[in-house]
Amino acid sequence: MKRLCIALLLVCAAGATGGAAEDGQQRGKTLLEKMCARCHAVGLTGKSPHQDAPPFRTFRDDKLYDNNFAQRLQDGLSTIHPDMPTFHFSREDADAAVNYLRSIQVQSKPQLRR
Repeated sequence: MKRLCIALLLVCAAGATGGAAEDGQQRGKTLLEKMCARCHAVGLTGKSPHQDAPPFRTFRDDKLYDNNFAQRLQDGLSTIHPDMPTFHFSREDADAAVNYLRSIQVQSKPQLRR
């Protein structure tokens, strides 16, 4: 009986962890839709409304896997584009946004060598 209870607890804990990750991604998506969708394509499809704003699904790994990206979101992400507003994210919001962005990246097709 004791083993059965432990097994059930482990299964429930594993399910809760997966759900938390999905909730975090949904939170990140919601934040980015609210703050960024005016210019950027936020989802897996669609064109960015602003011609100079890249779709978020096309960010390169070096941007999203840079340990400083989430910190830059917290400090106030800004670019050289004068029409892009500066946004400040909380730590939790920055982590949720980065996790969502990582989840939607489109893998580029490998180049064939001749």
